[in-house]
Amino acid sequence: MGLQYHIQCQEGDVAPYVLLPGDPGRVPIVAAHWDESHKVAQNREYVTYSGTYKGVPITCTSTGIGSPSTAIALEELARVGARVFIRIGTCGTFLDHVRNGDLAIFDAAMRYDGTSRLYAPLEFPAVASLDVTQALIESAQALGARYHVGITRSADTFYARHARPGSSFNNFWQSDWAQHFADLQRLGVLGAEMESSTIFVLARVWGLRAGAVAVVLDNVMKVAGEMDHFDPEAVFVHGREPIELMARVASDAVARLHEHTQKS
Repeated sequence: MGLQYHIQCQEGDVAPYVLLPGDPGRVPIVAAHWDESHKVAQNREYVTYSGTYKGVPITCTSTGIGSPSTAIALEELARVGARVFIRIGTCGTFLDHVRNGDLAIFDAAMRYDGTSRLYAPLEFPAVASLDVTQALIESAQALGARYHVGITRSADTFYARHARPGSSFNNFWQSDWAQHFADLQRLGVLGAEMESSTIFVLARVWGLRAGAVAVVLDNVMKVAGEMDHFDPEAVFVHGREPIELMARVASDAVARLHEHTQKS
C-alpha cells in the first residue's frame, strides 16, 4: 500500500517485527542496541526507525499515550507489512513482591480501554500470542533480567480511579473508585498501563501476533491516595538502564521468534 497518513511509512519501510514504545524519545534509544538502524519517519507522536538486530529486520514505532493512537499505529503498520507487535513501555503494579525496575511480561490484559471495544465485544479476551510471550521470557532469562509474567489492566485513564481523592484535578473523586485498585490486587493483576489490551485484541482479530513487556515504575497501591495529591514527577523515578534492558530483551525476543520461524 501507499504512504500511510499518520505514520508516514510505506511498504519497504517497516519490518515484519515491530517494537512499540509509547514515548517517541525512546525509539532512538531502542534502535541504538541494534546492529544498524536508520530513521524512517517522524510525524505527530509517531517516530519510526528500522534496521537489523542479529541479522533480523526490525522496526520500532512510537504510539503515543493510550489505545486510540496505538490502534492507528497498528492499523497503518499492518498495512505496510508489520506482522508481529511487541509493546515495550512502563507500568505500575498492584503486587507487593514486584520491585521498581523489574520487567513485567504480560500474557493477557483486562480491557478497561474504549478502543478495543469498537473492534470486538468485551467477552473477546485480550490475550498475547504464546510464542511471543515465550520468546520474551526466554530473552529475559538469558539477559539476567528480574521479570514477572501475568495480567495487566489496560485503561484509558491515568489520573482517575485512584483509591482516595487527590489524583484527579480539584480533588474530583467517585466513591466506586475506593476499592478498584484493591480489587485488582486481590485478583493478582500484575500491571497497570494503557495500551496492551488494544494491541492484543487487534493482533488477534487480524490473525497477527503480539506480546508486551514493561518496566515497573511504581506500586500503585503505595502511591495512590497516600498524599494530598498525586505527583507522577516525584513518584516515577527511573534511570535509563531498565529501559535499555527492556529494549535488549524485546529485540532479542524478535531474533528468537525469527529463528523459530525459520526452523518451523
